[in-house]
Amino acid sequence: MDSFEVNKVLGGLLGAVFVVFSVGIVSDSLFASHSPEKPGFIIEAAEAAAGGEAAGAADAVKPIAELLASADADAGAAVFKKCQACHSIEKGGPNKVGPDLWALVDRPVAEHEGFAYSAGMKEFSKGGAEKWTFDNLNHFLISPKNFVKGTAMGFAGIKKDDERANLIAYIRTQADSPVPLPEAGAAPADAAAPADGAAPAEGAAPAPAQ
Repeated sequence: MDSFEVNKVLGGLLGAVFVVFSVGIVSDSLFASHSPEKPGFIIEAAEAAAGGEAAGAADAVKPIAELLASADADAGAAVFKKCQACHSIEKGGPNKVGPDLWALVDRPVAEHEGFAYSAGMKEFSKGGAEKWTFDNLNHFLISPKNFVKGTAMGFAGIKKDDERANLIAYIRTQADSPVPLPEAGAAPADAAAPADGAAPAEGAAPAPAQ
């Protein structure tokens, strides 16, 4: 093979190497991933301690007697508007998604005539031995599903102490003979124990009882 043929072969090889090298450079520039100038937000999911959070929340609940001492029943009437889609509260009122709430305070749980209570509420009622005491209402309205395991009430609860106390004060007045308010500083009546370690509650709006 003469020198001319050798030069042609070498030229072809060099040309191929150049093409491959050029394609590699172009590909890197097109598909390279660049770090953002500003890093994005890191979302951290907090892991609740098993069983601890609910128990701690129950321990932190203020005594209902203390809350009712400064409660405003008129303000509670406005809060009750959240409940009206699922509950009536007039005497002889109809059952809706939840039972009528007239004379609810100290009424036996799951005993209102004509209403089909959930299995969870029936179990909570202990055959009617459990009543809607001020203390039970207080815990229930914080988080119904935590208070009564298996309740049909889908309401998330009322976390603000004053709003919850106002609502309970209003519900108390809706009776022929309102139950006397508990004395502030007195030991509250025992609320039912939370089901399976959950915080103690049932229905479908802020008012209790399904």
